[in-house]
Amino acid sequence: MRVERAQQILSKFPGLRILVAGDLMLDEFVWGEVSRSSPEAPVPVVEVTGESFFAGGAANVARNLREFGARVSMAGVRGQDAAGERLAALLGESEIDDAAVVASGACSTIVKTRVIARHQQVVRIDREQRRRIQPELEREVLARLEAQEDGWDAVIFSDYAKGFLTPALVEGLCRLAQGRIITVDPSPLNPLAWRGVTAVKPNLREARAAAGLLPQAGAEEAAARLLEIWDTQMVLITLGEHGMLLLERGGRPYHTPTRAREVFDVSGAGDTAIAVFTLALAAGAAPAEAAELANHASGVAVGKLGTATVKPEELVESVARMGR
Repeated sequence: MRVERAQQILSKFPGLRILVAGDLMLDEFVWGEVSRSSPEAPVPVVEVTGESFFAGGAANVARNLREFGARVSMAGVRGQDAAGERLAALLGESEIDDAAVVASGACSTIVKTRVIARHQQVVRIDREQRRRIQPELEREVLARLEAQEDGWDAVIFSDYAKGFLTPALVEGLCRLAQGRIITVDPSPLNPLAWRGVTAVKPNLREARAAAGLLPQAGAEEAAARLLEIWDTQMVLITLGEHGMLLLERGGRPYHTPTRAREVFDVSGAGDTAIAVFTLALAAGAAPAEAAELANHASGVAVGKLGTATVKPEELVESVARMGR
């Protein structure tokens, strides 16, 4: 991709209206130094130097969209707790519309705490309850979404299999978003029927599992099988250090090799990829162009520590440096 074409596509991102529906989380980073081992157990002692909080899970997709100037709405559920209040404040600071985020006393806000020392993740602590949301919450979320359905250019489902995306909620939202771009970042732990959406973006392990294939099956075979199972227009399979594979219905497989220079942390790279891929499609880019931009964006993301977002100038610089 030529850098001029990338800039042309990116110039259309500001003002696009994107809805992100999925599992909301609060990402906590505990930063510290390690100078000794614990006398109590064979583990490092981390001397804490600071803490950072970010909107995570599906909200990290929204954060990436905001970096490119898109107008973003969130649909999800959070707890009526301190973590939920902090998450709501972070969404507000990022100017992400949370009118379709329901605060429920029946659940706790998911918190993922990562302890970082010497630029490496020492441990991750998950505080979560995996349970399907109640039918009354489904109805409330859909009612709130129905009030804003005219304001979307595209919808992204970001599934972490924590219980928010149920068959009824997905079916209802797809009905509201009919005729618009709908993309999915799926979870193998929540096998939903994604029939009729624009694109689904699993990684290779997830693609093999969803297609019912053996672990050694190739990406092209998995993509072809999933096109039929999901009845979607295209499948984009992320291949880690091998880049991405795009298969469109009736088209030939398109492989784009990795654009990462070095890998520090893969946290959130999939969120970055689905955000940029969806924005590019909504901006009128060809699917192969959207895959190229998503691949460049995830290559930038893995070069950062933590669930970092990617800036437009970083994406353009990556295309200029390694563009085809």
